[in-house]
Amino acid sequence: MAAKKYYAIAVGRRPGIYDNWPAAQAQVTGYPGAVFKGFPSRAAAEAWLRQPTRTPSVARKKVAAGGAAATTTTVPVDGEVTIYTDGGARFNPGPGGYGIVRICDGKRMEFSGGYRLTTNNRMELMGCIVALRQLEDRSRAVTIYTDSSYVVNGISKGWAKSWRKNGWIKSDKKPAVNPDLWAELLDLVEPLAITFRWVRGHAGNPLNERCDELAVAASYQDGLPADTGYESMARSLGG
Repeated sequence: MAAKKYYAIAVGRRPGIYDNWPAAQAQVTGYPGAVFKGFPSRAAAEAWLRQPTRTPSVARKKVAAGGAAATTTTVPVDGEVTIYTDGGARFNPGPGGYGIVRICDGKRMEFSGGYRLTTNNRMELMGCIVALRQLEDRSRAVTIYTDSSYVVNGISKGWAKSWRKNGWIKSDKKPAVNPDLWAELLDLVEPLAITFRWVRGHAGNPLNERCDELAVAASYQDGLPADTGYESMARSLGG
C-alpha cells in the first residue's frame, strides 16, 4: 500500500495542508505563483509551511529539451500540454508498468498500463510513448516531465537519433538497447514542439508520485500482456 501523502500549500486559493491530491490540486492549478509541495507525513508538511521562504512552484521557462530539473509541480501553461510520466519493473526485469498524468486546458487525464515481463527503462520509454500516442491536438506545445535521465538524455542530447542513424549501434560500438521503443518515440517526437524536462523522483512532486502510484498498480494487475520487444530480445540472448 502506498504511503500516505500530505500536500502543503503555502500560496494558493486556500493555503493549508491537504491529505489528498485532488483537493490540493484545486487550490493551485491556474493560480499564479502557487507554492506547494508533497510530504509523507503531516508533521513534515507543517514544518515546511513554517519556513520563512519558499520557491514558487510555478517557476518555469521554455528551454531546450533536457533543461534544468523541476523538483516541484509545475502549473500548466495555458494552451500547452503538460505531461508527467513514470515507469518501472519489479525485480527489473519483471512485471512492470507505466503511469501518465496529462493536463491541458484545465482538464486532467490519467493513463496506465503494464506488461508481464519488462524492464525499468522500457517502462520509462513506454510512458512517454503512450502519452504522445494519446495526444488529441498535435499542434500544441508539449512538455514531458520524467524522472528518467535515460529518456531525457536520449532525446535531448541526440543519442537516440545517432543510434538510429548508425543502425542502432552506439559510439562504443555496442548495440543500443530498446531500439524498438526508441524508434517509435523518435517518430512521435519528430513533428512536435516538445520539451523533455527531468524531475527528481520520490522528492515530494505530487504528479511524479501519482505517476509512480499508477505504474506500480499497473504492474500488479492480473493477465498482463507480453512486452514482445523485450521477450524476443531476451530469448535471442538466451535469457
